[in-house]
Amino acid sequence: MWRFALLLVISVSLPAAAASTPQVPAGFVLEQIASVPAARELAIAPNGDLFVGTEGDSVYIVPHADGAGGTGAAHPFWTHPDSDAGGDAPNAGVALSAQEHALFVGSNGGVWEIPYRVGQQSAVSARRIASVRTGSIAPNSDGDVHRTTSVAVTGATLYVSVGSSCNSCAEVDPTRAAILELPAGGAYRVIARRIRNAIALAVNPQSGVLWAGVAGQDDLPVGQPYEIFDAVTLHHGVADYGWPVCYDNRRHNVKVPGDCSHAAVPRVIMPAYETPIGAVFYPSHQDGRYAFPPRYRGGAFVTLHGSWHGPAQGLTGYMPPRVVFVAMHGDTPATPPNWSNPYMQWTTFVSSYQNGGTDQRIGRPTGIAVGPQGSLFIADDLTGAIYRIRPR
Repeated sequence: MWRFALLLVISVSLPAAAASTPQVPAGFVLEQIASVPAARELAIAPNGDLFVGTEGDSVYIVPHADGAGGTGAAHPFWTHPDSDAGGDAPNAGVALSAQEHALFVGSNGGVWEIPYRVGQQSAVSARRIASVRTGSIAPNSDGDVHRTTSVAVTGATLYVSVGSSCNSCAEVDPTRAAILELPAGGAYRVIARRIRNAIALAVNPQSGVLWAGVAGQDDLPVGQPYEIFDAVTLHHGVADYGWPVCYDNRRHNVKVPGDCSHAAVPRVIMPAYETPIGAVFYPSHQDGRYAFPPRYRGGAFVTLHGSWHGPAQGLTGYMPPRVVFVAMHGDTPATPPNWSNPYMQWTTFVSSYQNGGTDQRIGRPTGIAVGPQGSLFIADDLTGAIYRIRPR
């Protein structure tokens, strides 16, 4: 009896083994289709070729990613012309405009337009159409300088998001901590300001509304601020999110003077420190070969990178990387925000990137896209994996 009891105690005390690949709900299949170093945002062409922005000097292409058979080998589609001189990395943001026959790339210092025809496997030319981070970092920056530039496009309008140059400061460069609108052939204008790091840009194809997933600031009370996903262009005028003075539902950061009575209030909230990196709306009328079940149509998928915060910052464990699904009715979440519980508006769709609350991870999701045939694609900047998810 004693030996049996001892064995029983040992067996239940061992930590659960980490999954070898991320896990998806029953009825779906996840497979790795490519590997791209430090993969970030994704964009997909009408023929199913997949573009992958990276933390490096190049944007990659995965041929036939949404085809019925195997994919072609991932290879660089475009490399920044300044790569030999130190580059302008990361070239993380990618967005494709079939109407404009162009691929747009967000680099650290600007936005590039690359002429593109469906089926093309390498760039022939590129031109810089806008510069960002044109001014200095904030004079009181704490060194938390964000370098990625995200892009999204609808019709002839390009949206550009640029992160802040600090965790909490007053920016002197108007292109930082902002979302910019860049009409075709025109100069950009600010459409959202004091928005710390809106990495995840997505246009709802049903309405044309721009949404943004935003990573909040650190050094607030534990568990604050919530990460947000919001319909930026539904706010009147320039959407002012109030950072670093305001957060959540117009709560005031007592460390910084200011008024929060007019700060933009987000439509979707998620737990603090999760860090939204990518977002995509699943088309309402998707009828491709690999279309998801109706309950997913019109909703949004958001990739959460997971936290670097852990026990040293007062948490019981590390916040896990995951991909979540937000059910929507047009641009209205199916469940309104509950400001005392940031877990109410979404469900986990891709899980098991992390072993419990530890920092042992098999990946961290970044970019996300929906293919013309309905497949869902997810990038991973920790391993470089590009995953494809389809109904079983």
